[in-house]
Amino acid sequence: MITERQKKILKIIVEDYIKTAKPVGSKSICKLLKCSSATIRNEMALLEEIGYLEKTHTSSGRVPSEKGYRYYVDTLMKPKEMSGDDMLKLQTIFHNSSLQLSDAITKSMEIISEITNYTSIVLGDSSSANRLKKVEVVPIDNNNLIAIVITDHGFIEHKNISITEDISLEEIKKMVDLINNLLVGTLINEISQKLEFEIKPIIGKYIKQHEMVYNVFYNAFNDLTVKGSVHLAGRNNILKQPEFDNVQKIRNIIEKFEDEDLVKSIKEESNNINVYIGKENALDEDVTIIKTGYNVNGEQGTIAIIGPKRMEYNKVVGLLEYIKENIER
Repeated sequence: MITERQKKILKIIVEDYIKTAKPVGSKSICKLLKCSSATIRNEMALLEEIGYLEKTHTSSGRVPSEKGYRYYVDTLMKPKEMSGDDMLKLQTIFHNSSLQLSDAITKSMEIISEITNYTSIVLGDSSSANRLKKVEVVPIDNNNLIAIVITDHGFIEHKNISITEDISLEEIKKMVDLINNLLVGTLINEISQKLEFEIKPIIGKYIKQHEMVYNVFYNAFNDLTVKGSVHLAGRNNILKQPEFDNVQKIRNIIEKFEDEDLVKSIKEESNNINVYIGKENALDEDVTIIKTGYNVNGEQGTIAIIGPKRMEYNKVVGLLEYIKENIER
């Protein structure tokens, strides 16, 4: 347990360091708490001893440790109220009835990236959560066409299909009608199976060249997957943070942003807003990730903000709470 005075000192140091990126000395705290310099130094030494503060090599001041940030987030921090300007920018997005939910989320997170100078990420659904809404075909010439697969979550996938002269466009359209009549609502990764067991036994009644037509669509759907969408905004904002002035460190983080599989590991199952500081996250121990999952009318995903451990936690949590409320609304 730490005392009330130590809590106040830790809160002052965390919030001062977040603003300035400079170690905090005892003098500035003395003025705020009206204590002697010796008293404050003694309290800071105790906070360092129990792991909440760290001493840097270049200054006699202290900076928060990961443990200190964690205590601040869990115990001392209160979400910061948004400014009127920030709220207006986001309201403009969510009050735009012409935007689909996924677009509104993406655009709002882009605005948060601008407001905070951090990197924002939106992770959308994968094929496991997408259901077939419609299939269309567009002829290119006598031997080639494009099949357009549309899902209930707004994903659109194009497949180039080659056909022989034996297959007429009329036969293709009959197959498309069968799929749209019988398979709409099927999970994308289950369509091949349903083609095999529900369409194949009856296709001969409707289509002359049924074997060739069936094989064309079976092969097209068999290798179709709607990958989870990944949208990053402000990925270069990390360059603006003073703690990332080391070229190698910057390169490491930028490379991680380019690794789609690693970025997808940020996915959050919980619908709470969770804070992962330093070693607590799988991306990089020099950053903090604040994220939450969402599930609205079957549309699932994750929104996240990535910044330095010296992040404005209260501001980011407040912004994500606002976004989450509007998504659910």
